[in-house]
Amino acid sequence: MKAIVLAAGEGVRMHPLTHTRPKALLQVAGKPLIWHVLFRLKEAGITEVCVVVKYKKEMLIDYLKENNLGLKITFIEQGEKHGTGAALLDAEKFADEDFLMVAADNICDSEFYKKVISEHKGGKTIAVKQVENPTRFGVAKVENSLITDFIEKPENPPSNLANISIYCFSPSIFEELKKIQPTSRGEYEVVDVFKGAKAVEVEGFWMDAGYPWHLFELNQKLLEDMEASVEKVENSSINGKIIMEKGSEILDSRIEGIVYIGKNSKVGPHSYLRGFVSIGENCNIGDSTTVKDSIISNNVSAKHLSYIGDSIVGEGVNFGAGTQIANYRFDAQHINVLTSKGWVNSGRKKLGCIIGDNVKFGVLACTMPGKTIGNDCWIGSNVNVTRNVKPNTRIFAKQDYVYQEQGE
Repeated sequence: MKAIVLAAGEGVRMHPLTHTRPKALLQVAGKPLIWHVLFRLKEAGITEVCVVVKYKKEMLIDYLKENNLGLKITFIEQGEKHGTGAALLDAEKFADEDFLMVAADNICDSEFYKKVISEHKGGKTIAVKQVENPTRFGVAKVENSLITDFIEKPENPPSNLANISIYCFSPSIFEELKKIQPTSRGEYEVVDVFKGAKAVEVEGFWMDAGYPWHLFELNQKLLEDMEASVEKVENSSINGKIIMEKGSEILDSRIEGIVYIGKNSKVGPHSYLRGFVSIGENCNIGDSTTVKDSIISNNVSAKHLSYIGDSIVGEGVNFGAGTQIANYRFDAQHINVLTSKGWVNSGRKKLGCIIGDNVKFGVLACTMPGKTIGNDCWIGSNVNVTRNVKPNTRIFAKQDYVYQEQGE
């Protein structure tokens, strides 16, 4: 069976990380989200994939041409119409037989795909999963294994069976999609053809990472499932599991937890990594720097005396000596984050900073919990970031000095 993977979206709720890349290329456990999806599709027996692209499409196409996992991949650009229904309709020429459709940013066990494929007998087959908080999801009402109603984020859910964006369709779906009307937001949604579809309930791990802090849970799960691998480790204490790629090294350092270290990255001397940590390629985590429960992208440098806790760090970020990322409120309450959608309770009592690409921190800079910093910013020496910083901003501290001669 072929698969269609929807990867056209920007992922606005993931700002500032997605200012410079599509959401499908956000890195977790050393690989982009779409890599994890394609890997599990391959595990499920899929050999041919169509990836629907649009936002920063060249980045996705270039990455997958270099890292396609042995799959035959076709790229189709989504047209001017928005929404999942419009994206799927643009891929009609690819789907000349029954096919699987998934989202590029939802990670699940490959068994989900296998079960939906095996139970698909033509027409429309929709995977649903029991969730604890159905008001956050699209929820299906199911009778006799058929979907009789579907409601997006209902205040009073008819069930706790959530749509998890895994579908099997016959080509006849396209005639139905051509008849749907846009929503109030001007989007054409595939969920509008759900009524009458067969519902297949699945169990196991699945996650839709909506906001940046959701990536932490996903990172933990993926790291737990990975096999340990060791490259160069010298004079270091390892209490947990390390996954090291070619050319990486750990020198005179301490590891507590599960840590992924990408190609040609160096940890140490005297670094301390704890919890669930992912470090990308060509990074340098150096002298007396602590990294806790964080996701660090490629080409990041934190060489001297820095603390990076519960944070997500974009590519090419440089932490000046003594940079401190605060991750805990004095009142020990949940940390709220100001997003493009307004204030959102992260549900976390520990959350550091969400940092875009190519940010430079001066010596002794620091950030308060739950702040975001856009790409290509300069955070000057001694600056304390107490609110979100827009991309391409430079912040410098202004100080007044009083000089007195001794005895005055």
